Amino acid sequence: MKRNMLEQRPDLLITGASGNVGFETLRALNAAGVMPLGAVRDPQKARAILEGKAILVRFDFLDSSTYTGALTGVKGMLLVRPPEIAQVDRYFRPLLEEARAAGVQQVVFLSLLGAATNTVVPHHKIEKLLLELNIPHVFLRAGFFMQNLSTTHQADIRDRDDVFVPAGHGKTSFIDARDIGEVASLALLERHQNVEYDLTGDEALTYGEVAQILSEELDRPIRYSQPNIFKFALERRKHGDSWPFIGVMLGIYLVAAMGKAAQVTDTTRALLGRPATTLREFVGRNKALWTPISSKTQKGDLE
Repeated sequence: MKRNMLEQRPDLLITGASGNVGFETLRALNAAGVMPLGAVRDPQKARAILEGKAILVRFDFLDSSTYTGALTGVKGMLLVRPPEIAQVDRYFRPLLEEARAAGVQQVVFLSLLGAATNTVVPHHKIEKLLLELNIPHVFLRAGFFMQNLSTTHQADIRDRDDVFVPAGHGKTSFIDARDIGEVASLALLERHQNVEYDLTGDEALTYGEVAQILSEELDRPIRYSQPNIFKFALERRKHGDSWPFIGVMLGIYLVAAMGKAAQVTDTTRALLGRPATTLREFVGRNKALWTPISSKTQKGDLE
């Protein structure tokens, strides 16, 4: 049964509310009749896309003075780490200590597939911190987002017809952020505690197969050029990416090239009671995101 969205002050807080997983979690909560608190740096700017989906509260990982106001009355929280913040003790420890003091009873943390044993990534350290602080947790250890193809790599596919990643012939298990958002919503509403979910889609694909699916769905040839790491790094730098971010991407694609990103689990299917979204379904749903700008302009001129 759906709840009245405004029947009481929300006790759920969504960080990263305007990002891929945060937004999809809001969508799923709204579908269940729940309007949570949406934690954003600038509520005024965020209102344009989040109005009616969340009650916006000011929150900034880098500003501890915003923690108390955002956490007041909160029982469950979705924690999404901003990509640019990796200093766990400096930023996440104070936040989670504040959350514990405020009476937060559950933290659903968007982690990374393999984070339990990958001691290099910040996700591993945040998981350890939650365990150390004895805060009831749900670790959403997610595979590679399909949305990376429509955001980080969108321009390469849209403008150059190229899946430009140095992943060799290794397979990757992709997952739709919408599926992750539905799992996060379920975990928050049902108050899951002290569990770890390895979330993937139902298939693992090489990037050659990804390019084939894109070609078929977009009805034009999309290649997979397999650049070496140096060419990839220089090209990403031209896109404006920072060297640390490029380093993270190189690490991810090296793991894929080594065949270590192909793990497929049935956890997403089991939790949602349906098959996970396939990459073909995702591409079909979002074709316009890879339509060349010149084609859009010409269509607009004709109309």
